[in-house]
Amino acid sequence: MTQKQILVVEDEEGIQELVKYNLTKENYQVHCVGSGELGLQQAKKELPDLLVLDLMLPGMNGLEVCRQLKNDSNTNQIPIIMMTAKGEESDIVVGLELGADDYITKPFSVKIFLSRVKAVLRRKQQSTSSESTSIVFPDLEIHLGKHEVYVKGKLIKLTLTEFKILEFLADKPGWVFTRGQIVDTVRGNGYAITDRAIDFQIVGLRKKLGKVSKYIETVRGVGYRFAEI
Repeated sequence: MTQKQILVVEDEEGIQELVKYNLTKENYQVHCVGSGELGLQQAKKELPDLLVLDLMLPGMNGLEVCRQLKNDSNTNQIPIIMMTAKGEESDIVVGLELGADDYITKPFSVKIFLSRVKAVLRRKQQSTSSESTSIVFPDLEIHLGKHEVYVKGKLIKLTLTEFKILEFLADKPGWVFTRGQIVDTVRGNGYAITDRAIDFQIVGLRKKLGKVSKYIETVRGVGYRFAEI
């Protein structure tokens, strides 16, 4: 099996060495850089299978690196795990809104970190295997593998998080899901994301969908569902 390539963007040498050592033990091919500028450059050059990205970097910070990669069609499918020493909800929400796939707060358990890496890579593999699958409704088409959404034939640009929420709801029309269920499905279990963060994602998703946002219904006191229209 081909080794998965992981790019680590971290300026603290101790953490960089810890992460590289443990990822290498798990048979990943690891390349480390110490600045946001180098991280952006290497990600575009190497197109790694996963990017482990510290948010507090010298020069260009991690959020800006994430923003530029997710806005580039050549790199927007690279999964990103953010690392932050702050543990602040605002940083986490912004990173996830930009399209990051996961986060971990320093200091962290190596065991938990490795499980997050495996989970993100597994989700990427599952997404790739469903490239030809689409979910189609009147005026709305969701291409799963390509992560593309069309409203009345026009391509709509969504963040990765917005796309995953739409895919999750549209896959089971009529089913009602709590905010917690949406978080667990989109991000995995055990994430410190508030209900407000999910509501924020839904607001952005509805705005981009325009008239077909009618598909996403709020079930007061419970959560959300995709309407059976």
